[in-house]
Amino acid sequence: MKVGIIFGSKSDLDVMKGAADCLRKFGVEYSAHVLSAHRVPELLEETLINFEKDDYGVIIAGAGLAAHLPGVIASKTTLPVIGVPIKSAIEGLDALYSIVQMPKSIPVATVGINNSYNAGMLAVEILAVANKELKEKLKEFRKEMKEDFKKNIHVEL
Repeated sequence: MKVGIIFGSKSDLDVMKGAADCLRKFGVEYSAHVLSAHRVPELLEETLINFEKDDYGVIIAGAGLAAHLPGVIASKTTLPVIGVPIKSAIEGLDALYSIVQMPKSIPVATVGINNSYNAGMLAVEILAVANKELKEKLKEFRKEMKEDFKKNIHVEL
């Protein structure tokens, strides 16, 4: 299964690269798209239809300001949507609140402001539920992460 990464503006590219970095680390295929829920809603809808046809399993959607993109996507597909609030006005809190406060029955999983890497990790975890190879990669990653952390527990002050 693949992951779709969608964000509303080219200016969001640097923030959203974290998701791609994470997915590459785990060997998860993805595609990235600059699409706007307001400027090109028809193209967004067409892309979502293609995602459902082309074996996509999760969508990561980044948005700032009013941050409608993740919610609009969630309203048009049954694929899980992970929202990445992007820092813009009021330190990104506006985007965070917009994404996390979805109406009942149209959920959007939400990660921290500008934390697209965690969106990638959550996508990997979602896909790993039905993919034994990916699940093993995730287990190995967690094991290595713990070992690396333990190497630095004693510090000089």
